[in-house]
Amino acid sequence: MLVDMWISGYFLFQRVNDDPLQQADAIIVLGGEHDGREEYGIALAEQGWANTVVLSNPYGEYDDVMERACHDTEGARGRIDVLCPVPDPLTTRGEALMTRELAAERSWDRVIVVSWRYHLPRARFIFKQCFSDAPGAVIMHAMPKRYQFSPLTWEFLYAYQWGGLAKAFMQGECA
Repeated sequence: MLVDMWISGYFLFQRVNDDPLQQADAIIVLGGEHDGREEYGIALAEQGWANTVVLSNPYGEYDDVMERACHDTEGARGRIDVLCPVPDPLTTRGEALMTRELAAERSWDRVIVVSWRYHLPRARFIFKQCFSDAPGAVIMHAMPKRYQFSPLTWEFLYAYQWGGLAKAFMQGECA
């Protein structure tokens, strides 16, 4: 069974392609480890893909990385608006609901979602359930990083993603 999970996890979660970048209303950086994703989301905005970056902030108010990323004290980002809301709940589903709420407030039609490559299939499923299932509304984009995990760590990550997909399937569409 472990071999089956590893093989299926590898092909479903590791070999996934991200969507080609397109102009969007906002870049949504999902929470996770501080692996450069906050800076990467801001860099995408600086390249002109969107004028707003939403850094999901489930970390608490005393997180140094988020403190730096969320506060542009010198105006260095110019025209880029960086938002750092706390999702409720502190899950991918909460981040999709947070995105839906911000999109309604700000009239967004298309967002770029940045996360780990192996998280993209689950995040895509949840964003279709809770944000929008309209074609092109969500562009999934992997954080450009190679993870050098042990086979046991990969097994855990694949099991976690499978469990998360099952949970999202059971929860169904967001109200």
